[in-house]
Amino acid sequence: MDPRLLEEQCARTLRATDLSELGRPEEGKVRDCYIGNDKRRFIVVTDRVSCFDIIVDTLPFKGQVLNQIAAFWFGHTADLAPNHLLEVPDPNVSVVRECRPLPVEFVYRGYLTGSSPTSIWTAYDEGARSYCGHLLPDGLHKHEPLPEPLLTPTTKAPKGLHDELTSREELIATGAIDEPLYDEAAALCRKLFSAGQHHAERQGLILVDTKYELALDDDNRIVVIDEIHTPDSSRYWYRASYERALANRRDPEALDKEYVRRWYVEQGWRGEGPPPELPIAVRCEAARRYIEAYEQISGRDFAPDVEPPETRIRRNLGL
Repeated sequence: MDPRLLEEQCARTLRATDLSELGRPEEGKVRDCYIGNDKRRFIVVTDRVSCFDIIVDTLPFKGQVLNQIAAFWFGHTADLAPNHLLEVPDPNVSVVRECRPLPVEFVYRGYLTGSSPTSIWTAYDEGARSYCGHLLPDGLHKHEPLPEPLLTPTTKAPKGLHDELTSREELIATGAIDEPLYDEAAALCRKLFSAGQHHAERQGLILVDTKYELALDDDNRIVVIDEIHTPDSSRYWYRASYERALANRRDPEALDKEYVRRWYVEQGWRGEGPPPELPIAVRCEAARRYIEAYEQISGRDFAPDVEPPETRIRRNLGL
């Protein structure tokens, strides 16, 4: 990717949308959704980037990259699990079936890692040997594979609040989800995570952990919604340098969105007060990493669309 193109694109990123002709709007941290009366949902993936649950800026081409990685994975896993994708009429837009989301985020973890207060490594390092209902043996080390991949669910909090770690037993006991439905969803997530790990390995990567959002369609089938195995919902490491990093007690080289978060932490900002302005050089490097993620994961070249996004989206959606 030409660095000059990334710099130029910083001035024409997609920060917000106004497409209310499509239906009732719902704004998330990254995605703007419009719910029509025909059981279709229009998902516009913007270029917004968030850290510590706060939108801090935009990254050139980020929305295009995320939308197209999700479309790649939905196609790649369609034989394993139905999903809500109908079409991708624009680089930033997916048209999907409207479904009824399950009140659980299904987080799959393959490695003992993480740095947040709720991460599995933080809990283990502080002496916990039970995590989301799973018992962990003594003697494990940071960044090592877990004895087996674990499903560690969280509650799905209302907008503005934080999801909470939970367990299969707690979710069933509180009536958030019934046992047969949870177990069916868990089995589906296990298949998706296994397929994701095998594909990542072929591409020179390690799929470390990820989260899945599931829903029920009109026939009460479980379907995958939102996104799947993107750098915003997943952690990837480079396979070639993983063993060396482990031997030298360093963090594995990552292909994920942590670059922006690490920059803010280095500036002393962790979500308190207004964020420092994100320099263009940092925005461009973060964008380059997202593009690299798309190319390495999919095995395809990224073809950026540099047309002003609002104009292009309206034309492609016939507005």
